[in-house]
Amino acid sequence: MSWNEAALSTCTSSTSGTLTLEEITVHASHPPVVRQYEYRGAWVIAAAGDYDLDSIAPLRQALHTAARRYPKVVLDASAVTFADSTFLNLLILTHQMGTLRVVAPSAQVRRLCEITGVDRFLEMRQTIEEAAAS
Repeated sequence: MSWNEAALSTCTSSTSGTLTLEEITVHASHPPVVRQYEYRGAWVIAAAGDYDLDSIAPLRQALHTAARRYPKVVLDASAVTFADSTFLNLLILTHQMGTLRVVAPSAQVRRLCEITGVDRFLEMRQTIEEAAAS
């Protein structure tokens, strides 16, 4: 039995017993990815993956550095698959440091901002072009 087969055989669900490979894949976390580039005078940070206390450090560093160096920071949050209060706190702190625009937040990020009321003061835009121009 290979390592993967052994791992699969030990994965169980509290409701139905053994998980299938598809169920394990769906529940797997998405490692965070941070890409950065300049666009029309704004610094764009494209975040992807899951963000929580254990994975927020690269995004925190990117946002804080950008907020100190650029008059406008644009966060493309369209590929953020999970975000918790750590992510939300980072958005608030970055907003307080300077001009932050959040672009095309994923459904999960949008819901988090709506529930907490952060969507009332964070500026959200549909596109990077719109965020850079505003």
